[in-house]
Amino acid sequence: MPASPSSSAQAAREALAVRLTHLARDAGITGRELSARCGWHPAKTSRILRAKAAPSEADIRAWCAACSAQDQTADLIATARAVDSMYLEWRRQHRDGMRRTQQDVLARTAAARLCRAYTSNVIPGFFQTAGYAEALMRSITDFQDTPDDIPEAVAARLARSRFLYEGDHRFVVLIEEWVLRTRISSAETMAGQLAHLLTVMPLPSVSLGIIPLGAPRTVWPLEAFYLYDDHHAVVETLTAGISIRQPRELADYARAFTGLSRMAVHGDAARARIRAAIDALN
Repeated sequence: MPASPSSSAQAAREALAVRLTHLARDAGITGRELSARCGWHPAKTSRILRAKAAPSEADIRAWCAACSAQDQTADLIATARAVDSMYLEWRRQHRDGMRRTQQDVLARTAAARLCRAYTSNVIPGFFQTAGYAEALMRSITDFQDTPDDIPEAVAARLARSRFLYEGDHRFVVLIEEWVLRTRISSAETMAGQLAHLLTVMPLPSVSLGIIPLGAPRTVWPLEAFYLYDDHHAVVETLTAGISIRQPRELADYARAFTGLSRMAVHGDAARARIRAAIDALN
């Protein structure tokens, strides 16, 4: 089972730190000497070597120059950029608003034939109604104190829903039952969102399972995650989206999804859970 959604990103940071360590060793210089050549405090070198701080591109250039290894600068900078793309803070992604992030997800969804989604907090984006998406994005924008481009972001998010009807896309979705009972915006908006779930369930592209509140847990509740085909996963935490491509971790998330699927109800049993949540709003 997945241990920490940030483990891929941390492992990549540590691998970069190891490469920088080897550069210094190959150059025959200590951390203190390297710090002096780079013109910064030894504590900074220590944090980079222990993968506690990410080196900037300028740091990498200075490091390579200090080790007389300028020929490795470009490759190390490319590696650092890849590491940086694995752990993407929401505030950083949303610094100009949420529209760009939604467009990125739209492109990712378009490229995948199979999307497996487990959500333990909200209805997944490709099933959201305009009212639900707007209320959710409003709360996120307010929490993060980021620029408000909510109408554009909602439009970009709703564009994903077309893949439910177009092409050979397949969406296999698991939702914790408490998500159905969690009010986002007004009771009317929430009822409309739940009714929309009943509308998309019969689509050939959709398989929707609900994990009942009282289901015996063989897999504990996890952060929301999305598996795109067999080569990419995105895990959503409070502060960041974490991109996973390591085969071992992808296998763990696929295994977790299989375990969660066994606890879910489908078909009429799932519809009954959704209708009960609608009735509870009245």
